[in-house]
Amino acid sequence: MRIFSVMCMIAAVAVSCGRRPEAENEAPWIVDRFDDIKVIRYEVPGFEQLPLQEKELIYYLSEAAKCGRDILFDQNFKYNLPIRRTLETIYEHYEGDRTVPEWAALEKYLKKMWFANGIHHHYSNDKFVPEFTEEYFRTVASTIPDERFGELNGLFEEVCTAIFDPTLYKTKLNQAAGDDLIATSSNNYYAGVTQADAERFYADMAAADAGNPEPVSYGLNSQLTKTDGRLQERVWKIGGMYSQAIEKIVYWLKKAAAVAEEPQKTNIEALIAYYETGNLKEFDRYNIGWVKDTVSNVDFVNGFIEDYGDPMGRKASWEANVNFMDREACHRTEVISENAQWFEDHSPVAPEYRKKQVKGVSAKVITVAMLGGDCYPATPIGINLPNADWIRKEYGSKSVTIDNITYAYDKAAHGNGFDEEFVLRAEDRARMEKYGKLADDLHTDLHECLGHGSGQLAPGVKGGELKSYGSTLEEARADLFGLYYLGDPKLEELGLVPSFDVAKAGYANYMMNGLMTQLARIEPGKQVEESHMRNRKLIAEWCYEHGADDRVIEWVVQEGKRYVVVNDFEKLRALFGELLHEVQRIKSEGDYEAGKELVERYAVKVDPAVHKEVLERYSALGIEPYGGFVNPEYELVEQDGRIVDVKIAYPANYVGQMLGYAKEYSFLPNRN
Repeated sequence: MRIFSVMCMIAAVAVSCGRRPEAENEAPWIVDRFDDIKVIRYEVPGFEQLPLQEKELIYYLSEAAKCGRDILFDQNFKYNLPIRRTLETIYEHYEGDRTVPEWAALEKYLKKMWFANGIHHHYSNDKFVPEFTEEYFRTVASTIPDERFGELNGLFEEVCTAIFDPTLYKTKLNQAAGDDLIATSSNNYYAGVTQADAERFYADMAAADAGNPEPVSYGLNSQLTKTDGRLQERVWKIGGMYSQAIEKIVYWLKKAAAVAEEPQKTNIEALIAYYETGNLKEFDRYNIGWVKDTVSNVDFVNGFIEDYGDPMGRKASWEANVNFMDREACHRTEVISENAQWFEDHSPVAPEYRKKQVKGVSAKVITVAMLGGDCYPATPIGINLPNADWIRKEYGSKSVTIDNITYAYDKAAHGNGFDEEFVLRAEDRARMEKYGKLADDLHTDLHECLGHGSGQLAPGVKGGELKSYGSTLEEARADLFGLYYLGDPKLEELGLVPSFDVAKAGYANYMMNGLMTQLARIEPGKQVEESHMRNRKLIAEWCYEHGADDRVIEWVVQEGKRYVVVNDFEKLRALFGELLHEVQRIKSEGDYEAGKELVERYAVKVDPAVHKEVLERYSALGIEPYGGFVNPEYELVEQDGRIVDVKIAYPANYVGQMLGYAKEYSFLPNRN
């Protein structure tokens, strides 16, 4: 999945989608707030009107989406499961004073861990610093009978060390140039392995596969280990690593296959075969069938998909998403898909790196029905799959924009004071108010539907040559494609925008976010690490520098506050095209050194003065820079031994959902 991270999480424009009536007595959209996070309720409009067969399919796929939760926790860090379970046991059974500050700090730590699927921040990747002492933690734990902890008793010392030792496991994902990126990253994709080991191991595999027009995504679904000097993979499959959870996933996928219609039934069976064998060729078969299926109303993602969490860009985190089409909102994406060849032919990249024939591009607006794994609680607002370049070239790609999630973000951001604080000019605020959501939606559509599917590699280039910089540059490539075409007159011709003002709204928001406001997500003294944030900073800083002579973008100080102002939107669009030309060349040619130079120069370093100011202004507004969700709940309704309906409910209890998932969907042992 190529995830387009939520630009509007920070610069959210409170614009109604016009799809739901407002009501004064609606349940609150924000159900919990802690640290730098807000947890939001999302609705699933249209679910009740679906045919029973599709409701039942959503139920089974949703159960499968929840069964892989433990996998992601373990992938993120080898001690995450015993830490989470120890904290949950304490939280449920401690009978002491829960009014003291130390208890509040412990509760906040647990909430943060649930949200991040581990003890490292979901965006910065830094290990959480507990605001309670180890002495307090040990004292609280000692009041709970040993039988409550069970096998966790033998892991308590390791749990304490992992939480409280500041010198260990400092970051889940290190991308600092010059470091051993595997040895200094705390994720669980490698065990006892150095970066040199992994590069050599997979280089040998790739060499053996040289010339194959359908290259295997080696390493995607395995942990690479080193024992007695021997490198070997522990494959994530039934009978292999994570078997207990995968068996449950497969159980529900088989239920789903039984009610699915073709071609989806065959696609689900291919995914089951992949889980049963671990064979990546089966995963390719599933992806090909999935991308060709443009007729199924209910759709889903389930598997080891994204490699953003691996500094080597090979290992994929487990994630899931269940959805169905928002048919009323699909017109926009249908028009874009139908004109995919025009956009490719008129792209500002070098002609030899454009696709001569765009195949199989499909896009739709969806309503998400369930989030799981690396899509939960924080989720993308746009998805483009599959990731294998050869499948995208031969069979195309499928893109979605998730409308009910963006709607929930907008509702949660209503009246938060952001625009008044960070947008200097009244005309910019007016355009953002009027066109902000349309600009965000269109940029997401163009990014996912066309951006990731655009361009082609030069002969002999496999696609992994950019190594740790690959994710950032790929996101930059897709973002630039979307930004460039957001201001193209073709969108007016197609009836998708009323005027260039939509692009102006999107451009002003993007530059402000990339240069300034996204820094609210970073701790003081830290650099930018997350790929999507690096992408936005790269684009904004490069355009600022290259447009300096013409003052295309300007820093303006007024009443002691800094603002980012775009003076020439047309020239800014031209700069997007120039940078897209270069980023596509870097990807097409596998030019590692040029890619490294772009990222390290523009995407990483933070101006401490700007950073300090952003944090202070955010703090004054009381806005959390991160948002995530509680899932709806589904219940089968049976009558005389047969299913007659599926009911949906919207819980507003974050802690309750997390504790419930811990009891009902926790299948892996403490150590794997």
